[in-house]
Amino acid sequence: MKNEQEYAGFWIRFGALLIDLVIMIIVLYVPLSFIYGEDYWLGEQIIYGFWDVLLGYIVPIVATIWFWLRFFGTPGKMATKLKVVDAKTGKKLSLGQAIGRYFAYIPAMLPLGLGLIWVGIDKKKQGWHDKLAGTVVIKSNESEPVRFEE
Repeated sequence: MKNEQEYAGFWIRFGALLIDLVIMIIVLYVPLSFIYGEDYWLGEQIIYGFWDVLLGYIVPIVATIWFWLRFFGTPGKMATKLKVVDAKTGKKLSLGQAIGRYFAYIPAMLPLGLGLIWVGIDKKKQGWHDKLAGTVVIKSNESEPVRFEE
């Protein structure tokens, strides 16, 4: 009997991240570039104003957590058929887990991204952010049957 799900590895998760980055650049950072001009990218300020705080910080946090809670993953994860689930039950994350997972990316990235690279080493393919939040990322092995019109 074929297992319908397995832990999602480093490269497919990296692909999902790239999809999310492209979406974020288009939806959030292109408008910020129009609002603040080239100084937004070349200047030395940390925060450029209201729109920077809203679109550059608040919207990404809220949207990411909302996507995890509502759809089991961000658009990149949905496109690659991945789901972020509770490591013990396989069910949706709690709000606390989702918030914790988001902010657990900080320690995961600090030592040269080792906590993210850990996905490629760990037997459950958990990054440090997953371990800290009690989550796993799974992928479906179910395939869509091919159907032709007759």
